[in-house]
Amino acid sequence: MNIEDYRNYCMQKKEVTEHFPFDDDVLVFKVCHKMFALASLSKWEKGEGFINLKCNPDYAEELRAEYDSVTPGYHMHKKLWNSIKIHDTDLSTQLILQLIDHSYDEVVKGLPKKVRDSL
Repeated sequence: MNIEDYRNYCMQKKEVTEHFPFDDDVLVFKVCHKMFALASLSKWEKGEGFINLKCNPDYAEELRAEYDSVTPGYHMHKKLWNSIKIHDTDLSTQLILQLIDHSYDEVVKGLPKKVRDSL
């Protein structure tokens, strides 16, 4: 997966916007103003790319136990976020896409019912 594939996949989801709220390096994707995915562009360019994704806490622990490429979220709430290694990974592209979907769904679940219903 390259950075454009990642960006295009995130942007095709309903009500998703992209931002650089921290600096010019960290690309953040939000659904209805809530973060669900972020990545450092400079790390990606160096071949050290990873994506931070929100995750159900129990599922997060399962993923970390099963895959070396899944670790607690870098600079994030360790219980609710995972860092997903993209380069030299033991994860299939299909699983990475499923984890992006899961992150999006986790954030949508936390939105007010009125906002969820509009999606």
